[in-house]
Amino acid sequence: MKRNIIYIGLLSLSLLSINSCNTDRFPETTISDGNFWNSASDVKLAANFFYTTLPGLGTSDVTVDNWGTFAYPNDKGNSISDGSRVAPATTGDYSYSNIFQANKLIEMAPQVIAKGADATEVNRYVGEARFFRAWYYYNMLIRFGGVPIITKTMQINDPDIYKARDSREDVLKLIYEDLDYAISVLRAPDQIQAAKEYGRITNTAALAFKSRVALFEGTRAKFHNYGNYREHLMLAKDAAEKVIKSGMHALYSTPSKGDQGETVNNAYYNLFQEEGEGRVNKENIIVRLYGVNDANNISSSAVQRYLEGNNIVPTNNFVSQYLMVDGLPIDKSPLFQKPNANMTHAEFFKGRDPRMGFSIFKRGDEYISSTNYTIPNPTLQRSGYGIRKYANKVAWASQKSYIDRPILRYAEVLLNYAEAVYELNGSISDADLEITVNALRARLPQVNIGTDTHPNFVNMAKLTNSFVTSNGLNMRDEIRRERSIELGFEGLSYWDLIRWKTAEIELPKTLLGSYLFKDMLEGGWSKSTKVDANNYIILQDKSLRTFDPEKDYLWPLPLAEIAKNPKIEQNPKW
Repeated sequence: MKRNIIYIGLLSLSLLSINSCNTDRFPETTISDGNFWNSASDVKLAANFFYTTLPGLGTSDVTVDNWGTFAYPNDKGNSISDGSRVAPATTGDYSYSNIFQANKLIEMAPQVIAKGADATEVNRYVGEARFFRAWYYYNMLIRFGGVPIITKTMQINDPDIYKARDSREDVLKLIYEDLDYAISVLRAPDQIQAAKEYGRITNTAALAFKSRVALFEGTRAKFHNYGNYREHLMLAKDAAEKVIKSGMHALYSTPSKGDQGETVNNAYYNLFQEEGEGRVNKENIIVRLYGVNDANNISSSAVQRYLEGNNIVPTNNFVSQYLMVDGLPIDKSPLFQKPNANMTHAEFFKGRDPRMGFSIFKRGDEYISSTNYTIPNPTLQRSGYGIRKYANKVAWASQKSYIDRPILRYAEVLLNYAEAVYELNGSISDADLEITVNALRARLPQVNIGTDTHPNFVNMAKLTNSFVTSNGLNMRDEIRRERSIELGFEGLSYWDLIRWKTAEIELPKTLLGSYLFKDMLEGGWSKSTKVDANNYIILQDKSLRTFDPEKDYLWPLPLAEIAKNPKIEQNPKW
């Protein structure tokens, strides 16, 4: 459902223009503070800037899964997984320009209140600024570890410009403090009534993000063996539980109408389409807004181009994680038919978790307008798989999409809760599984495991303790699998490998594409395509992939920062 959107201007005001992203260059605004910071509307205008910094559907945001094993960018791989990465001179990932803007708003808010502005309203925008400051520090923390903490605006002569890195514990302390403040002053989703306000950060958004932060740090500390992991896992559990109990959010489960007016249960697919936008979808907690059309938009996204041309293609390493509808992995399920020379690409999807078909293109799917998907082909999707999640057939030809990007949704909160509970206790009750993993499966459509003439539609099997025990499964693995499947291509998988300390196992593996099916050969694939012993396309051999556990769990700091500030120490082995 389309709706009027919050107009977040790009703010060409020099108030918000930054000439450098480094800590030692914080220019004064050319609009004097006295002329601007006079009303709550001014503070709101400044806060609007932060929404333009949310990750969108640009290449760097969509292709984050390339860094791990879910996806593959092209025939050259990428420097993060092939060992060719070096410490950069500069990088936008290590940036204080947005933190400067947050600090500026926080500092100026008391003056605006002193001039007579409504304190409650102004403090809401302070809450937004502190939420985003936490967001910016978190995204540096997961990459670099501890970084210098800057909580005030500074000029070139400020002695704190050249300070050493703070510990990751201190950075986390600031993140939690900022989020707790945001939680205390921001409105609940049902208190934001005006349509033009849709998309603003709410108190449940701050709680949900806190659960993400705390789960990352709790599991990272647990598996990397440092710190008090239980403290963080308790915060993750409690924050997620508060979102659940708030009643403000729910899984999106609205079906669509088919061409003949029939009900089509494709809610999971529609989460990433126009149907899943706006207030009607209570699953979306944080979204990056794009707009409605050329006349009513913030910006557009050429997401179709990012999903074509080998910018990002799914791997079989990821696709093989999809369960059969009986709840069993493909190596355990009697429903799984091992690929063979007589099978088609579409038959490989039969009997699988429906999210596979909603997320991955199979031959025969609608592709552009009303035609069928006659690829994957070796030019556009060399893995033999294409990403269907985010793909919008209407926008494909124009290369201009206004579909909003879900950044944090209720499904993640449920999975955060399930994982935190398990990692705290070494177990999870069936009751907790019912409200988390099984709630996600319950919204999926039935799957026909019979034939067209003799159909047999069944529901996706539930995950229970007895099911795990009787089938020789591992509960931790199944909770992680559910997360990977539900949140695939949403920018989280690489960071999951980092926090679980499994990157050193997964990243050096050979990346495989699809089985080379007969209809792929008939559709232009060469018989000389490089395949493994089981006829799966080889995207990148393990000999070309590497991960050094003593080095690669942290990213290198930019060399320019170290050169300018001798107190900044580089991460180990970089």
